[in-house]
Amino acid sequence: MGRRREFDEEAVLKGAMHVFRKHGYQGASIRDLEEATGLKGGSIYHAFGDKAGLFDAAFRHYNRAVLEGRLERFAPPGSDLKGVRELFLSLLHEPDNGSLGCLITNTAVEFGGNINTHPRVEAALGLLRSTFRSRLGEPSTSDRDADEAKADRTAVRLLAFYQGLLVLIRGGEDKASLRQAIEDEFNQLETLL
Repeated sequence: MGRRREFDEEAVLKGAMHVFRKHGYQGASIRDLEEATGLKGGSIYHAFGDKAGLFDAAFRHYNRAVLEGRLERFAPPGSDLKGVRELFLSLLHEPDNGSLGCLITNTAVEFGGNINTHPRVEAALGLLRSTFRSRLGEPSTSDRDADEAKADRTAVRLLAFYQGLLVLIRGGEDKASLRQAIEDEFNQLETLL
């Protein structure tokens, strides 16, 4: 029978998540992770197998707590395009006015070019794409196939815009300019849909 974990897993994963957001996978040292989690290296390895295991658990925590939480709060089912607009605007207000960036975006950039992307990146991007697509609503004309294709392209465009915003925010771009870009995009979308 294995030993029972004697730490607050939620707090450990939150601390590790912030380290990986700030430093990336490669840049996060075991010392950084020890300081952020309150665990010693041996305990990290015992609980999560290795740094990759902790990264995967922290990423799962990020997708559940941050991404899914943000979607539920700002763009729940039935919120239509207005909810998606609110979701985009929420990106401009990171807790504590920080700019650690998005773990999904940061990981996609760090591991981009690999033949196999990280499965949690794929899952998160898929969730965003499908959320955008579902909030665009049902086709309104008799040419259902053309409308579906247009909605799919719009969802991909929104996904690219969303990820681009996160990169610009991490890079320190002026948030007032980004807010205006979001408003312009959604004002234009409203006239097209």
